Amino acid sequence: MGSNPKLKVRLDKIRENASQVVNLCKSAGIEAGGVTKGMCGNVSVARAMLEGGCAFLGDSRLKNIATLRREGLKTTFMLLRLPMASEIAEVVSYVDVSLISMPETVKLLDDACMASDRNHDVIVMVDVGDLREGIWPTSAEIEEMAKALRASRRVRCVGVGTNVGCFGGVLPSSENLGHLLKIGHELGEYLGYELRVYSGGGTSSLALIEDHTMPSGINQLRIGEAMLLGSDITGRRLIPYLHQDTMTLVAEVIEVRRKPSVPIGIIGADAFGNVPVFADKGIRLRAILAIGRQDVKPEGITPLNNGVYVLGASSDHLIVDVEELGYKLTIGDTLAFRVDYGAMLAAAVSPYVEVVMEER
Repeated sequence: MGSNPKLKVRLDKIRENASQVVNLCKSAGIEAGGVTKGMCGNVSVARAMLEGGCAFLGDSRLKNIATLRREGLKTTFMLLRLPMASEIAEVVSYVDVSLISMPETVKLLDDACMASDRNHDVIVMVDVGDLREGIWPTSAEIEEMAKALRASRRVRCVGVGTNVGCFGGVLPSSENLGHLLKIGHELGEYLGYELRVYSGGGTSSLALIEDHTMPSGINQLRIGEAMLLGSDITGRRLIPYLHQDTMTLVAEVIEVRRKPSVPIGIIGADAFGNVPVFADKGIRLRAILAIGRQDVKPEGITPLNNGVYVLGASSDHLIVDVEELGYKLTIGDTLAFRVDYGAMLAAAVSPYVEVVMEER
């Protein structure tokens, strides 16, 4: 089989990014964990994060955590997505800390711990406005969660956490993270002990450390994108002290032809239900690459060659304009692209994209 398309990953730069993030967080009294879900729990990437100083690893997929454990990585593992009832027994076997939001989940985890003679730590997620997971911060919901935790025999709450930016686009702020601290203190009063973890989000929260507006008391962040790509898509920025050239997507040319820039005929929806719109630029030189929406998010890739423009993609084909490329392109040649978080995620999970690890 051919080796294209491929996603080339610079482990040395991810390791350096992890180290930079860890040191920044340490300067604010914050523990940083590496989030591996963007690279499908890749063992080499996870190891690079740990070598960069990450205090723990987090992933949203239990299968990824199980793989990392079997590969012998020695660290604390955090399950970032709320546990499914159907996987509870495996959660207590492979995971050290779970993020939870439902009292019923506490009971399921506790029963599984009793059956397997294990203990399990949880972080109660609090919705501070992004409207994804978490208890709604009312006294009634806090008390209900505390009641379930007090009744557990093997499950212990070690802290509270929140998620911002991933659904509602809400940015972290001193106000909403200050609210998390308040809810954590209230939950601790119900439980009768002080919580030790206040987990204040992920990459987008780094900006608060940088501008010295992170509330005192937030002591943990769960970082993926910054370490993997050196970017903060929620904050719409490239992080200046991190590497952005950590990953390169390479795809092979399978056709080069001059064609009109506007389709001929009645325009309906494309294969994904969208009605495409085209600008008439006359006859242009176009190339088709052997990669498509089944492998990557085309809106999230940026050509590294000047004079290459992404026009769109079907399931299996990426169409690019190469009229202004400075050299002659032919079949068998390759073009390279930078990826954003969504494109990286799709490429990493595609069985048709080879993930290639590289060092300096």
